[in-house]
Amino acid sequence: MLHVVCLSLQDGRILWDKSVAPAPEEQEASKRVADHGYASPTPCVDEKNVYASFGQSGVVAFTQDGDFLWRTSVGTNTAGFGAASSPVVFEDLVIVNASIESGAVFGIDKSTGKVVWKTDVIERAWTTPTLVTLQDGSVELVLNQKGAILGLDPRSGKELWRCEAIQDYVVPCVIADGETLYCSGGRSNMTFAVRAGGRGDVSDSHLIWDVRRGANVTTPLLHDGYLYWSHDKGMALCVRASDGEEMFRERMPTRGRVYASIVSDGDKLLLTTRDAGVLVIAAEPNYRELATNRLGSEDEKFNATPAIIGDTLLIRSDKALY
Repeated sequence: MLHVVCLSLQDGRILWDKSVAPAPEEQEASKRVADHGYASPTPCVDEKNVYASFGQSGVVAFTQDGDFLWRTSVGTNTAGFGAASSPVVFEDLVIVNASIESGAVFGIDKSTGKVVWKTDVIERAWTTPTLVTLQDGSVELVLNQKGAILGLDPRSGKELWRCEAIQDYVVPCVIADGETLYCSGGRSNMTFAVRAGGRGDVSDSHLIWDVRRGANVTTPLLHDGYLYWSHDKGMALCVRASDGEEMFRERMPTRGRVYASIVSDGDKLLLTTRDAGVLVIAAEPNYRELATNRLGSEDEKFNATPAIIGDTLLIRSDKALY
């Protein structure tokens, strides 16, 4: 069974645990899926409800009290790594990138689960879509996929613009700084800086810079004019956001793959490794280690990106939530 679980932030007590039966097409455990499980997508919430995606097994909605509302299929295809893209809420819609499950992105009515719009030909994208507010107040849905960065109308799914980009599959989320978008991914580790708000093919007009630096899996963090990665090949990486110039690239204290993205409390950067603890470095373009903190048992794996809520840090392993 698959589960949506609600816990108390104060003491970790489980408030409710709702099970969801997997779809008949749900893949059996493989080495790749076993690395991160069937619940890689992060649930999202609004003022009333909780929305969770289980890839092949669909998108589900519960009230914040745990009452079931609806379940909607977004396709039953898969790939070796399974599901990853998280749902996002926009106005009355839950938007889900189901590139892996059906080659499409969906806009779903958050009250009923009915599909309001569907945009096809989304290729090889495990990334969560990003909502970007432009200077004129309009909102674009930006999705980085194989071959192009796409700007869509979040109310209809209509394509507004596209910029030629990474010619490989994409996992990291797009990071927005106003109308400037930072888009990374691919096994060759490229990053593109692009201006939002264009129309049609903007490959020539809206591209700011591109460099062969970035990460295949992890999402960058933008802090004080610099982009930082907890690189999936066990490296800490920093580039200058204005032009992509590399500031540092240093080996992290692990030899394993890194799936968790970097987070920050505004003063320090936290880089979670699978097997060697959480590395703390200074939030500056000069590499400076401050601490390494270890949790759990020797065989416990930490693949999830931590969450910071006030002065609380939430860290999830394959065995526990801390």
